[in-house]
Amino acid sequence: MGLLDVSIVNVALPSIQDGLNATAGGIQWVVSGYALTFGLVLVSGGRLGDVLGRRRMFLIALSAFVVTSAMAGAAPTETTLVLARLAQGVSAGLLTPQNTGLIQDLFRGPERGKAFGLFGATVGISTAIGPVLGGVILAAFGESSGWRWVFFVNVPIGILALVLAARLLPSNPRKGPVRPEIDIPGMLLLGGAVLCVLLPLVESEQGGLRTLWGLFGVAVVLGALFVGWEHRTVRRGRPPLLDTRLITSTPGYAGGAAIGTVYFCGFAGIWLVFALFFQQALGYTPLESGLAVTPFALGSAVSAAIAGRLVHHWGHWLTVAGLVLVALGLSVVAVLAGAVPDDEIGLATVLPLLVAGVGGGMVISPNTTLTLGGVPTRMAGVAGGALQTGQRIGTALGTVVLASVFHAVTVSSGEFTVALAVAMYCSVGFTVIALGIAIAQLWAGRGRPTASRANDDRESQLLLHSGG
Repeated sequence: MGLLDVSIVNVALPSIQDGLNATAGGIQWVVSGYALTFGLVLVSGGRLGDVLGRRRMFLIALSAFVVTSAMAGAAPTETTLVLARLAQGVSAGLLTPQNTGLIQDLFRGPERGKAFGLFGATVGISTAIGPVLGGVILAAFGESSGWRWVFFVNVPIGILALVLAARLLPSNPRKGPVRPEIDIPGMLLLGGAVLCVLLPLVESEQGGLRTLWGLFGVAVVLGALFVGWEHRTVRRGRPPLLDTRLITSTPGYAGGAAIGTVYFCGFAGIWLVFALFFQQALGYTPLESGLAVTPFALGSAVSAAIAGRLVHHWGHWLTVAGLVLVALGLSVVAVLAGAVPDDEIGLATVLPLLVAGVGGGMVISPNTTLTLGGVPTRMAGVAGGALQTGQRIGTALGTVVLASVFHAVTVSSGEFTVALAVAMYCSVGFTVIALGIAIAQLWAGRGRPTASRANDDRESQLLLHSGG
C-alpha cells in the first residue's frame, strides 16, 4: 500500500482537480507531498523500530496509514487533502522500514533470501502496477468520485493487515537488552538534509530546481553536521540514529545502497514517461496506459521471487545479470520507438519490457538481501530505512530527469517517439552506472564470507566496540 500510493494517484489527478476545484499547485502537492514526507522519516522510522520494537511500530504506523487514507478519501477541500497526504506519507515512511527489519530479525541464511525475494516481488509489483490499479478503480467507481476510492481502498486492506499482524508477528522478535534512547538531534539534522534534497526535486514542475537550488548546498552542510554529530554520539557511548560504521565498516552496504539509489534513478522515472507517451501521443486511457507496462511488473514479480531463492548461491552475479537485462530491454524499447508505426508501439514493446522486468526483479531482491546481509539485526531497521531513503531520492531525481528530458525533446523536435527514445537511453545510462558499481561489488566480494556468516561476525564486532 505504501508504494502503491506513490503512483496510483497519478491517474486520478484530473478527477481530483475537477472534484475539488483544485489548483495546479495543490494537485502537485497531492503527489509530491506524499513522496516528500515518505522519504523524510524512513531512517527515523527504522531507528524507532530498532528501539521500541518492530511489531509495535508496525501496528502503530499501519493504523496511522489506515486513518490517514480514510482522511484523504473523505477530504472536502484541496487543503485537507494535501494535509492528509502529508500525514499519509509520514505513516508510510514509519511503516516501510519495519518490513526489512522484521525479515532481518526472523530469517537467516537461504530463508532470508527467499523472504527478501517475496519482498522484492512486492516492491516490483507495487511500483509498476499503480497506474493499472488506479485506472481500474476509476473505471469501476466513475470519474467524479472514483478518486476517493483510490484512497479508501487502503482501509479494508489495512484493517485486514492489522488483524493478521496482531496475530502473526512475534511480540518481541529481537534478543538482548535495548537502550531506549532516541537521537533527536540526529533525527533533526538528517531530516533537514533529506528535506533540502527532496524539496527542490518534488517541486521541479513548479520551478523548484530553479528557485530552490540553494537548498542542495544546505543539504551538504546539514549532512556534514549530521556525520559529525553521529561520530560524537558514538564516542560518548550513546546510541546514534545512524551508526556511521554501518557505511564505513559493513561489507557491501555502501556499494549496495549506491546500486539501489542509481538504479531507482533510471527505473522509477520510466513510468511517468510511459504514461505521458501512451496517453498524450497515442491517446490511451489511463487503464490502457497502465496495462501497456504490465509486462515489466509481471516479469519483475516472478524473477524477484526466484532470485530470492538463488541469491545465497549466486550472490552479486544475479544483480549484474539483472542490470544487463534491464539495460538491454530498455535499449530495445528506445530502438523500437523510432522503428515501428505509432499504433504498434504498445504491442511491440511487450517483449522488451518483459525482459527488462525480469532483470529488474533480479536487481531489487538480491541487492536488498546482499546489502542488508552483513548488517547486525539490532541495526536492521535503520539500515533498511537508510537504504530505502536512497531509493526515494533516486526515484525523485530520476523522475525529474527523465520527465524533463521527455518534455524538452518533445518541445524541440515535436516528435513523441524521439522523446521516448531519448528518455529510455537516459534510463539505460543510469542502469549502466549501477552496473559498473555492481561489477565493482562483484570483484570486491571475491573471497569474502557469505552474507549470513558475515552478519554474525559484524554483530559480534559492533556489539563489542559499542559496549553492547
